[in-house]
Amino acid sequence: MIKLLSHLSHIEIATPDVAASVKFYEEEFGLRVVAREDGKVYLRSWGDYYTYSLVIAEGPEAALNIMGWRTSSAEALDEAAKRVEAAGVQGQWTDRSVGHGKSYTFTGPYGHTMELYWDVDKYQADAEHASVFPDRPEKRSKHAVGPRQLDHVTVAASDVRGFAKWYNEVLGFRIMAYTVLDDHPVTVFSVLTTNEKSHDLGVVLDSSSRPGRINHYAYWVDTREELLQGADVLMENNVPIEYGPSIHGIGEQSFLYLRDPSGMRIEVNTGGYRNYVPDWEPNDWKPSTGSNNLYRNGAMPISMTESFPPDAGHPTATEEGILPGTEEAILNPYAVQGRG
Repeated sequence: MIKLLSHLSHIEIATPDVAASVKFYEEEFGLRVVAREDGKVYLRSWGDYYTYSLVIAEGPEAALNIMGWRTSSAEALDEAAKRVEAAGVQGQWTDRSVGHGKSYTFTGPYGHTMELYWDVDKYQADAEHASVFPDRPEKRSKHAVGPRQLDHVTVAASDVRGFAKWYNEVLGFRIMAYTVLDDHPVTVFSVLTTNEKSHDLGVVLDSSSRPGRINHYAYWVDTREELLQGADVLMENNVPIEYGPSIHGIGEQSFLYLRDPSGMRIEVNTGGYRNYVPDWEPNDWKPSTGSNNLYRNGAMPISMTESFPPDAGHPTATEEGILPGTEEAILNPYAVQGRG
C-alpha cells in the first residue's frame, strides 16, 4: 500500500464562547488570528507552513469537530477515500474549503470526523511577519509560549485496540505503543503515527456513551527550556497547569497540560525520539514501567481522564478527584501513571 497520510495539519474545535477562547489563544498561548469566515476563527502558530492549524467554531460545549490531515499526494487522497469506503464508511467530497483544495471528509467507526486533502494554500508572510530565515514561514513568536506548530491530537474511544487496528489497516497509521493496566487486562491508551514522530494520533479508553470525543491536542515548542519558561509565565498570569511539566515514558516527550476557557485540554510538548522503522512492532507499557511519567514518581491527576464533550451519564471529576459512576478499579491505577 502506498503511504496515504503525511501529517496532521489542523483541528477544528467547538466552544460556547468563541471570543473568550480566541482571546486566550492569542494573549496567553501565543497563536495569531489570520482569518474569520462564517462564524469561525482561524489561527496559526509561527511555524505553520500552511495558513492555519486551529479553527475555533461556536458550539454548545467543548468538542472536537474535525481533524484535518494532509495526504502524501493527490493519488493518495483518492486511494484513502477508496479504502475508507471499502471499510464500510461513506464520506463526502468538497471542492474547496478555507486554506485548502478538494477534500474528503468522513466520520470513522468511533465517531471522529477526519478531513483529508492534498492541495493546500502555502502560507506567505507579509512584511511585518516575514522571517530573516528562508525556511521559516514567519518570524519566531515573541510570546512566552509561542509554539512552533501543531503536534498531535488524542481522542477517546470505547475500544483502544479496535480503534488502532482500524486506522492502521484502513489509513496506514503505524501503531507505536500501548498502555495496559498493571492489575487489569485493560488497554487504556495507544499512540499511532503517519511519519517518524512517536505519534500524531493518540487514543485513550472511553467508558462514556458519547462517540467522537477528544482528550487533548498538542502544540510543539523547540526546547524543554521554552516549555519550562512557558509554564512559568502561564502560572504568573493565572493560567493553572493541570499536569506537568514532566516527561512521558511512551514517546519520551517533555510535556505540560493546561485548559482553555471552555475547559478544552491543551498539551505543550517537545523532545522525544524519532522512529523510522517501517515494520515496527508496538510494545505494551504499564503504569509501573512509566508509560506516562518516565521517572515513575508523579501522580497524574484524575481530571486528566476527562474527555470532551462531557458525558451526562459519566460526570466529570468532582473537587474530591472521584469520577462518580465509573469503574474505580480501572480509573484509579490509570490516574496514577497509566496514560502514555
